[in-house]
Amino acid sequence: MSKKSENGLVNLLVNIAIPAIVLMKFSSDDWLGPVWGLIIALIFPFSYGLYDFIVRKERNALSIIGVVSIILTGGIGLLQLDPKWIAVKEAAVPLVIAGVLLVSMKTKTPLVEVLIGQVINLPKIRAAASSELLTKKLKITSYVVVFSFIVSAILNYVVSRIIVVSEPGSAAFTAELGRLTAVSYPFIALPSTSVMIIGIIWLIASLKKDTGLSLEDLLHENRSVKK
Repeated sequence: MSKKSENGLVNLLVNIAIPAIVLMKFSSDDWLGPVWGLIIALIFPFSYGLYDFIVRKERNALSIIGVVSIILTGGIGLLQLDPKWIAVKEAAVPLVIAGVLLVSMKTKTPLVEVLIGQVINLPKIRAAASSELLTKKLKITSYVVVFSFIVSAILNYVVSRIIVVSEPGSAAFTAELGRLTAVSYPFIALPSTSVMIIGIIWLIASLKKDTGLSLEDLLHENRSVKK
């Protein structure tokens, strides 16, 4: 039985947009209140992630990130910690990812190489190019991806400090958390994804030139454009 395909729009709505709206618009004392606002916001990514795991037999990374992010963000608000910890948390997520990617570069299976291997045909490229050349280009691409997450961390910290300024526990503070939830993902995903795509395009163009392989040969068959 084939897996049901992921609906990207629903994924974004349930894991990001709806929780953000709940935190921004319905977490005031006139509506749900901070505690129930946090709980309701958590239900969406948690339920969707659970559904995805049961139906598609896959872990939904966006749901996991959504749950963890909302718990940390909401928890900081409920504990009435200094708003600076929100900024620290927002910066910590991409920094941890960058750190994991850097550490994995010292192992036999670098994570960036694993991800790239889902798009390009590394075995065929290894047969056409020297191991030293391929390793060098993959390392450059890995550093580009790591750099993108570092940039995201800096942007997240700055944006968090700008948006979250109210007293912890207040309705304004909760609304700011929702606004931050809505904008923080683009500051992680868009720069990282854009730079990653640029890095992969550079890698493919460079390997195409050095190996003489066609684009169809460089990409996995299921990634190539069907004729």
